[in-house]
Amino acid sequence: MRCSRAYFSRVAVLGAAGGIGQPLALLLKNNPHVKELKLYDIKGAPGVAADLSHICSSAKVTGYSQEELNKAVQNTDLVLIPAGVPRKPGMTRDDLFNTNAGIVRDLVTAVARAAPKAIIGVISNPVNSTVPVAAETLKKLGAYDPGRLFGVTTLDVVRARTFVA
Repeated sequence: MRCSRAYFSRVAVLGAAGGIGQPLALLLKNNPHVKELKLYDIKGAPGVAADLSHICSSAKVTGYSQEELNKAVQNTDLVLIPAGVPRKPGMTRDDLFNTNAGIVRDLVTAVARAAPKAIIGVISNPVNSTVPVAAETLKKLGAYDPGRLFGVTTLDVVRARTFVA
């Protein structure tokens, strides 16, 4: 990954009130390299931000609601996207993709417009399909740089190792 900065001091989490977003935001709040942490979700992000603001660290935390997406990503170095619906019983990966692809597309569109130089990490499942959606969205908006887009698949790796073992 190409990056001129040693650390990502301004980080946004899109989907911060969800099951992945909340613990991710907690970890980032405690990271000494994060100076500004912006939390966005369609509901609940300001509450998560209020809770995290009680933790003594150097990161300033702000929560943004559904109408404030552009403000949430403006001037960020790193945008992490855990937003989306979790896979429910009986739901196929195609069903999951059909829902989460639109969410990722809309969020990445906002990032491309408000923070075109930000590095984007997609966590929304299925990652192997949502990252290409993000890439195509960035290409259409003239903001694609393959060194600034990646997918986070740690959970898949852990599951694969358990299955193989």
